[in-house]
Amino acid sequence: MKIEILGTGCAKCVKTKEIVEKALQESGLHADVVKVEDYETILSYGVMITPGLVIDGEVMIAGRVPSVDNVKKWITG
Repeated sequence: MKIEILGTGCAKCVKTKEIVEKALQESGLHADVVKVEDYETILSYGVMITPGLVIDGEVMIAGRVPSVDNVKKWITG
C-alpha cells in the first residue's frame, strides 16, 4: 500500500502525516508513506487545497485533516 500526503509542509499537512502513522500503527499495517510537496504532482490529483491524502492512487480527502478512524477505514478497506 502506498499512502501519499499532499502538501507543502503546513501544520495541517504535518498533522495529517501524524494521523496516518497513528492509524497504521493501531491497525498493525505497513505502508509506504510519502510526502508529496511538488505542486504539479498535487495538481495532477485534482487537489487544489491541501492537505490531501491519496491511498494507492485514489484521493481520499482534500482540504482538511482526516480523523484517525476514517484513515483506518480507508486502509483496511
